[in-house]
Amino acid sequence: MNWRVILLVIMGLALAGQNGSADIGGGDKMKRARERMVKEIERDVVDTAAHIGRTQLNEEVMRVMAKVPRHEFVPEEEQDVAYLNRPLPIGFGQTISQPYIVALMTDLLAVSRDAKVLEIGAGSGYQAAVLSLLVKEVHSIEIIPQLARQCRERMARLGYDNVTIHEGDGYYGLPDQGPFDAIVVTAAASYIPPPLVQQLKPGGRMVIPVGTPFAVQHLMLVEKNDKGEVSMRQVLPVQFVPLTGARG
Repeated sequence: MNWRVILLVIMGLALAGQNGSADIGGGDKMKRARERMVKEIERDVVDTAAHIGRTQLNEEVMRVMAKVPRHEFVPEEEQDVAYLNRPLPIGFGQTISQPYIVALMTDLLAVSRDAKVLEIGAGSGYQAAVLSLLVKEVHSIEIIPQLARQCRERMARLGYDNVTIHEGDGYYGLPDQGPFDAIVVTAAASYIPPPLVQQLKPGGRMVIPVGTPFAVQHLMLVEKNDKGEVSMRQVLPVQFVPLTGARG
């Protein structure tokens, strides 16, 4: 086991970015900060290539990572470090994921432009915003009412009009909106929720962290073939906040 890789993913080390956080201010500086963030993601991909089976992510995914303004999705007191390649707190015991993990999970979904995607755990809306620039429609569920309200307002303000924020327990998905071409879960579950597997279209993919809360978990890729048969594989050791709700 490569513990350097595990620590890289869990802690989101971004040594180069730490030196550049002080000059994040105006639009041009934010752009430069995003460019540094993308470079950090590219280095992480190379460092974890043995786990993920590739040395670079989809070019379109990386283009979107360089475009979405992550500073708009973190609290004001975190904006000066918004583009460091690490998770950040967003309140209510929740975090915005490390940019590398957001990029990797998005890449693993292998979505098309006409895809309909379900996200479990809207948080601040960053993952949904990234997906919105790649697909036709995003539905995101958030169980914490305050975060759901803030996220809905943020999406409207920033113009992500193909994202719908739902308040509720993500374990059960959105059966009235499914099936979905892809599902992404941004909190760790102790097992893969059967309702989400059922709502995944044949030919679809789900990416979900699975394991014990507050310990090393595994990012899992779940695939359903055209016959409805399900397969899964471990991708990478990770650490996420736990999935909450009745069955979390």
